[in-house]
Amino acid sequence: MNWTATAAILLALAVMLGAFGAHSLRGRLDAYAMGGVYEKAVFYHFIHALGMLIVANLPRIGIAPAGGWVCSLLLAGILIFSGSLYALAITGARSLGAITPIGGLSFIAAWLLLAVVLLRGNPGA
Repeated sequence: MNWTATAAILLALAVMLGAFGAHSLRGRLDAYAMGGVYEKAVFYHFIHALGMLIVANLPRIGIAPAGGWVCSLLLAGILIFSGSLYALAITGARSLGAITPIGGLSFIAAWLLLAVVLLRGNPGA
């Protein structure tokens, strides 16, 4: 998989969803759904897509590659964490919040895996 292209698409999507929230959802969502949920989804989406872009390019700047596992975990985190928060904010279905922590665990696992790979100098992980 081309993780750099995937990250670029996710970054564009984060900007689009942020703009959608600011222009189309403002006034339709209450303060909790907008500020507490939707904006948090956009923030985590953006930060982790940017992280994926960096991780995907580590080999190009001479740092041990982190491999597809880190990027896969970041993608899963964006889809599950941010995706569930987007859906929660828009639909109000609080039960969607039950899967959000799985996405958070995926983010944590990605960053810890990257740390282990870099500390061990394992280029194949």
